[in-house]
Amino acid sequence: MSDLELLTQSLARNVRHWRSVRGFTLDVLAARAGVSRGMLIQIEQARTNPSIGTVVKIGDALGVSVTTLLDYERGPKVRVVPAERAVRLWHTDAGSYNRLLAGTEAPGPLEMWDWRLMPGEHSPSEPHPAGTVELVHVTTGELTLSVDGAEYRVPAGASASFEANVPHRYENRGETPMEMVMAVSVPPVP
Repeated sequence: MSDLELLTQSLARNVRHWRSVRGFTLDVLAARAGVSRGMLIQIEQARTNPSIGTVVKIGDALGVSVTTLLDYERGPKVRVVPAERAVRLWHTDAGSYNRLLAGTEAPGPLEMWDWRLMPGEHSPSEPHPAGTVELVHVTTGELTLSVDGAEYRVPAGASASFEANVPHRYENRGETPMEMVMAVSVPPVP
């Protein structure tokens, strides 16, 4: 695949992603960017190679940089968080807890958590802002994940992702501790 094809596909994927994160319809983005709806459809389907001016307009309308839209690397920025610096924000006497392992702005908050729920314990969560996504990977035990009233069993080795703008709850109905790693991505405030 040529570099131009890779850029066209990156642009298509990223415009769709950021339009979704912002909650914009094609018509809203077209109006904000001053670009036709038809052009946006062609861009999102990777059927055209727009001018840099068009890419700049779309980036400005979405509130992201051209480099973000085109997937360009910015150079390594590494922040190592030692284990003893992880922040425990919640715990119970029985041994359940969550720890914020690392976080960054990407361009909205992006967090990685380590969770343990002891048998019979649970942790409810209020809805997060629209566009928030959570990813969980269970390493030990089994998670009962409730999202907007629907329940899902997530056994060890399995992962789940969901839009977290609705009430959700993590629960351990098993007889052994449940451990998981969770990532939370919150869109920036427009």
